[in-house]
Amino acid sequence: MIHRSTTPGVYLALLATLLQCCILSVCGANYDEAKVPKYTLPSLLKASDGSRIQTVSEWNSIRRPEILTLFQDQVYGRAPSAPSSVTFRVDKIIEKSLQGKATMKEVTLLLGDRGKETPVTLLLFIPNSPADGLFPAFLGLNFNGNHTVHPSQAITPPSSWVRNNNNLGITNHRTTEAARGTSASRWAIDKIIDRGYALVTAYYGDIDPDFDDGFENGIHGALQPKGSKPAPDEWGSIAAWAWGLSRALDYLTIDSRIDHNRVAVIGHSRLGKTSLWAGASDPRFALVISNNSGCGGAALSRREFGETVARINQSFPHWFCDNFQRYNNSVASLPVDQHMLLALCAPRPLYVASATADRWADPNGEFLAAKHAGPAYQLFGYTGIRENQQPAPDHPIGDRVGYHLRTGKHNVTDYDWEQYLNFADRHLR
Repeated sequence: MIHRSTTPGVYLALLATLLQCCILSVCGANYDEAKVPKYTLPSLLKASDGSRIQTVSEWNSIRRPEILTLFQDQVYGRAPSAPSSVTFRVDKIIEKSLQGKATMKEVTLLLGDRGKETPVTLLLFIPNSPADGLFPAFLGLNFNGNHTVHPSQAITPPSSWVRNNNNLGITNHRTTEAARGTSASRWAIDKIIDRGYALVTAYYGDIDPDFDDGFENGIHGALQPKGSKPAPDEWGSIAAWAWGLSRALDYLTIDSRIDHNRVAVIGHSRLGKTSLWAGASDPRFALVISNNSGCGGAALSRREFGETVARINQSFPHWFCDNFQRYNNSVASLPVDQHMLLALCAPRPLYVASATADRWADPNGEFLAAKHAGPAYQLFGYTGIRENQQPAPDHPIGDRVGYHLRTGKHNVTDYDWEQYLNFADRHLR
């Protein structure tokens, strides 16, 4: 914290440090495949006792729990158990939304101990046709508030902390009307509804604000004793956001219009890391989608291409558990890598997407992780990614495990959604 009495010299020193961090994070990154260090990935199908995993039963009873525990203890942190019941209130229902083709709902989940609940507002768009339909759904978190995903004036903005953004008119960490609809291009809501799917989203900052606050706010503050912080193997923000996605799925199990057995979890960037961890740790998600998730998401950490474990921990120390810091300068000693995270989704369908201009997220590392997750899927009789080389841009590949490299920048586009909808049509219908 900077106090009012802080001298100008200290301010200048702080600014110089911040500038140096920015320069290192961008200019010091490796973007040359020739400079990727030689690495050996941890074995996916070798148990800790050295035995070879050869059957679905051995995967489910031995290797999968081992891998899940390693990610919990060393990367994302352990989250609390699910609550015994879902506490919620229905705040708004508009039956003729989107020119009459969908019903819009706002449902607030009350998460945490009584008296310290954290309110998390779900925004749902559900097709109106057929009237008696039970619909599959895409569930994902958004970055700047539910009101940013569509310009409808009926959508309630969040009252919680929001990252400042001059382009969106967000100042003093509170959103304004200027942000309404500004992320609509990332959500393709009309296309989703027209294809017969519901969309469910929530603002990720409602669950846990995305800054290093000592874990005093959001769901951490609601579930932990005041003044305490998570142990080194306990949940950081990514695990908290993933825990929140599972609580949203808890609600969807009782929503009369959603088929909770056909819910796809989806996320972009840091929320793509979140969707992968949610899908890995909660097998109720029927399909898992990662969009440009990079380091700590779909990209192999050992490649040290673009963003690295050291850089992500230095820039965002609250995202992962403290134990992950051990590997900043020794990523080769990390007992897991991200192909193992993707394998935890098996046998459920999994889709990984990259973008050509998003080198910070290591598109080739994302492809290779999806490729190397294949042996887990093969145990279940599914073919993983057959291709040995990253495909050309805009040429989706795969069946049970899908992948594409989109032309363009770090974003979610209609092209991405078209692939996700096609993939969901094959696996959720």
